[in-house]
Amino acid sequence: MPAKTFFTVGEPGRYDPTDFAMSMWGPDSLNGPAVCGVAAAAAEKAGHREGFTPARFTLDLFKNARRLPTVPTTRILREGRRIRVVEVSVTQYDGDSEILAARGTVVFLKNGTNPPGGRWSRPAEANTFRPPADSADTDLPYFRTDRTEWSRSMDDCQNADRLSLWSKPIPVADGEELTPFQRAVIAAESTSLVTNVGDGGIGFINCDLTVALTRLPVGNRIGVESDSHVEDAGLSVGTATLHDECGQFGIGLVTAIDNTHAMIDFSTVTPPSFRAAERS
Repeated sequence: MPAKTFFTVGEPGRYDPTDFAMSMWGPDSLNGPAVCGVAAAAAEKAGHREGFTPARFTLDLFKNARRLPTVPTTRILREGRRIRVVEVSVTQYDGDSEILAARGTVVFLKNGTNPPGGRWSRPAEANTFRPPADSADTDLPYFRTDRTEWSRSMDDCQNADRLSLWSKPIPVADGEELTPFQRAVIAAESTSLVTNVGDGGIGFINCDLTVALTRLPVGNRIGVESDSHVEDAGLSVGTATLHDECGQFGIGLVTAIDNTHAMIDFSTVTPPSFRAAERS
């Protein structure tokens, strides 16, 4: 039985995509969670410091990453008493060609105490996200809209209502433990899905991902709930709230561009990563 990971590790520092990394945007395209996940893993290794939290992850997706050898690299941009900033690049190799697929930064902030005084936050009774009462032992996500119950079929939730999912991210690579930060980033990439899906499927493709965290998630599942979506002239912006078993812990943000020529209709196709999970 193959390991459920986005990549296998080849030569030192090189990651080779698996079936779980494939997307529906093209026959050779990688999915966003795989690209964001390998970037998050590399940045976390470079930037981790005791007492710091990776508070913001931003990755610009320059190119449609393909099923090619993938190498993440990092460098420290800022080393301060309360902040550390790591730049991460994801490069792919096609023969002698070097392709920069993505580049971004991760900001690590020192933990402290909250300032005195009260501040507004969404009241608990206004929280609409409730995880499934019973999550089966599967890596496949659960989907729900405001008018449907939790389902393991995306087709059941392909409509114009607000979409939520309850996901169980898989490790970035074989032999590498999935950390809470990596889990948060991989799940948060679905901000594009939950904010851009409509009754005809999904026709926007995200050009980036920003994840903002106040703490790291608890448990092996993460909820992503659409919070806002605006679109005009073929561009969209979407935000989602991120939840774990203890409540909200962060926010996802994506900008996206019209990709109607490759629009994905979940009523007619199954994501390659879902098929891989079902086979394993």
